[in-house]
Amino acid sequence: MSTSAHLPAEPAVATGTVTDRLVEANQHYASGFTDPGMDARPVLRVAVVACMDARLDLHAALGLQLGDCHTIRNAGGVVTDDVIRSLTISQRALGTRSVILIHHTGCGLESLTEDFRHELEDEVGQRPSWAVEAFRDVDQDVRQSMQRVRTSPFLLHTGDVRGFVFDVTSGLLREIDPTG
Repeated sequence: MSTSAHLPAEPAVATGTVTDRLVEANQHYASGFTDPGMDARPVLRVAVVACMDARLDLHAALGLQLGDCHTIRNAGGVVTDDVIRSLTISQRALGTRSVILIHHTGCGLESLTEDFRHELEDEVGQRPSWAVEAFRDVDQDVRQSMQRVRTSPFLLHTGDVRGFVFDVTSGLLREIDPTG
């Protein structure tokens, strides 16, 4: 049983992969596509950092349209060096001024630990260079992410950095006080 409303009951390509289905969907999309003539600079001058969880439809949840924002997603929505890299490019080269951080309830990172790296090392013979960034307290992790953005020497605009927890059962955002 599928949890996606977008998957057909029977695959469109009987022997194809999910990727084949997505490529086919793109061909359908492209057949009616008209270049919107947009710039890469987001209209609202905002970057949204969020978890990659498939339950988060960020554009719908935030009332955003194509071209409104930069969206940066990763496991947990945590602010890593790569997120700082993307935010730096977003601000310095593409004009964003605000940062919104969105974690969510029921995140898979709450059930992992840094032992995940050790398990990977045992399995493949090499420890990943990256941290899992697992957490137990979603509010505290949002605070930590806000602090990482606010203290980065690479970011020019850190005055409008706000963090939220998205409730996956109600769809509501709950703002996190950065001071706890």
